[in-house]
Amino acid sequence: MKCILALLLSSFAIVHSASAARPNVVLFLVDDMGWMDCGVQGSKYYETPNIDKFATRAMRFTSAYSQPLCSPTRGSILSGQYSARHGITTASGHQPPQPAGHVFMRETAPANAPMLLPESKNYLEPAQITLAETLKGAGYRTAHIGKWHLGLTQPHWPEQQGFDVAFHCHPDPGPPGEYFSPYGVTAEGNPTSKNRVGTITDGPQGEYIVDRQAAEAVKFISSSKDTPFFLNLWCYGVHGPWGHKEEYTKDFAAKKDPSGRQGNPIMASMLRSVDECFGRILAELENQGIADNTIVIFTSDNGGNTHSNVPGSGKTEAAEKNKSAFLTDWRKWAGNQPPTMNTPLRDGKGTLYEGGTRVPLMWSWAGKIKPGTNSEAVVGPIDIYPTVIDLLGIAKPAQQTIDGVSYANVLKGESVLKRQAYFNYHPHAGANRAGGVWVRSGDFKLLRWFGNPNTHELYNLRDDLGETHDLASQMPDKVKELDALIDGFLKDTGATYPRPNPAYKPVASTNPPAAKTDPLDAWKERQCKATVSAGIITFKGTGQPGTAFLGHGMAKLTGPATVTLRIRSTQGGAAKIDSLPHTSSEPSVIHSTPFEVKAGDWQQLKVPLKDEGPLGTLRLYLPDSEIDFIEVAPLKGKPQRWDF
Repeated sequence: MKCILALLLSSFAIVHSASAARPNVVLFLVDDMGWMDCGVQGSKYYETPNIDKFATRAMRFTSAYSQPLCSPTRGSILSGQYSARHGITTASGHQPPQPAGHVFMRETAPANAPMLLPESKNYLEPAQITLAETLKGAGYRTAHIGKWHLGLTQPHWPEQQGFDVAFHCHPDPGPPGEYFSPYGVTAEGNPTSKNRVGTITDGPQGEYIVDRQAAEAVKFISSSKDTPFFLNLWCYGVHGPWGHKEEYTKDFAAKKDPSGRQGNPIMASMLRSVDECFGRILAELENQGIADNTIVIFTSDNGGNTHSNVPGSGKTEAAEKNKSAFLTDWRKWAGNQPPTMNTPLRDGKGTLYEGGTRVPLMWSWAGKIKPGTNSEAVVGPIDIYPTVIDLLGIAKPAQQTIDGVSYANVLKGESVLKRQAYFNYHPHAGANRAGGVWVRSGDFKLLRWFGNPNTHELYNLRDDLGETHDLASQMPDKVKELDALIDGFLKDTGATYPRPNPAYKPVASTNPPAAKTDPLDAWKERQCKATVSAGIITFKGTGQPGTAFLGHGMAKLTGPATVTLRIRSTQGGAAKIDSLPHTSSEPSVIHSTPFEVKAGDWQQLKVPLKDEGPLGTLRLYLPDSEIDFIEVAPLKGKPQRWDF
């Protein structure tokens, strides 16, 4: 009996030793952090010392992608599947789950609907064998801390997807109600709940939720130091409604970005808090003596938010008061600025352009991943699952379809990633575009916009990172080649995507609206030639230097206002905006505001027009340049934007 017991204890010791030798895994996912939103990625305004220091011991991927919105990316991380396959195709994870048998792509539609439109799943299928479940099956202790957004009701919570420990709340498109405690989260089924349910508990009055996430992560690491663990921290920052620490915000309000690209002190404040949260986790790994035996992954769920700084209308009087308070706070610190800027990338969150889908990504593992290195490999959230389990020597679950590929050999410096194509898919209308899909193959990226007929844009990202020169008409063979790859992707994943409605019957109008024939959208050329191609104005003066301008009547818009334009100029030069109010009291007064256009890459300029009263006609005097968009945002009233 003693011999048998000794043998059993010996076997247990061997298994325990092998288990303990396995590296831990920390995945730190930031919400809405753009490609340019930290120092190591090129920001001259945001301060992220812990992230930047981490980059010196990590491999940084310069062509890493996400989905355009959060829920699809999160589903892809945990399943290893494209969103077209797992079915969560927009940020709908906080909405009620569809019932069993629900049809997500209808075959019919009313006769007045030109297209059949798909619907996103609102939850991650419980049948999915998630990354957490695979690691748990291999002996890992697992924790999810933070935003979930993959299912509103308890059957779809993280506890049912492989996580032993879970700190979360629902519904959760953003933080738990407010960024500061008390958070207003109650237990499931509690009739006193006023807003959210889940496992988050209140902290001290005024506690910041990102700081609390760090504390929960430290507690989990400390309690798990003697067993391999997977910490899945999905940070609430920097998502709206942009709760921030004013003491940090004050510092950034006094700071200027020398590049002129970024300058929102609220976003800078929140990124500092996110950076501190990440730093506390790294410090705890060091304190426990397990930093060298931990794989750390840092990334974001979609591109930086460049458009929404105003919450939706509230349904209650209290909600309207909250909205008003938020707007007052935002205007106080950030004026009319967007949350962030992704320049040189085009656009941002919610779009299929690079600004909406290209994100920071860094991996570290002492002695295995060479520190301070960069990779141009094209990778995405679908690849995290197979790469992690490959590094750990764990087999893929046989019954799970995984679209991603492992780039473990890239991380270990043994080879390059051989990938024919990578796809991104967002079939829902939004951000001035119909739904679409793109394929990246080598340096080329082809976008297909769904419609009747479909349209295409083609870019060479090696030469044109800002996606300003559409090559589709010049390279029809390349369009055909890449479009065939998209066809294969849609078929293989079983994607639901917009299709023409066979029952559509246009209603003839006795007074049809005039077709839009003005590509400049009522902007007038004066002493210049302005042509529009692929959404970009090419502006070239034809008269004496300094006389070329675009003019537009601003109708009822009044100042003070901010004019924002994204512009690129080879030569740069002096510029100005003249406002001609045309008031009865001042029939000939011209308010002139000078500014400078720097020579070089794309830049986003904000020109404040301080005079009060009607703007009248605006004249934009510019050097020869290219213009992506123009926006006029009055201090009071709705902004007007031209995307051409």
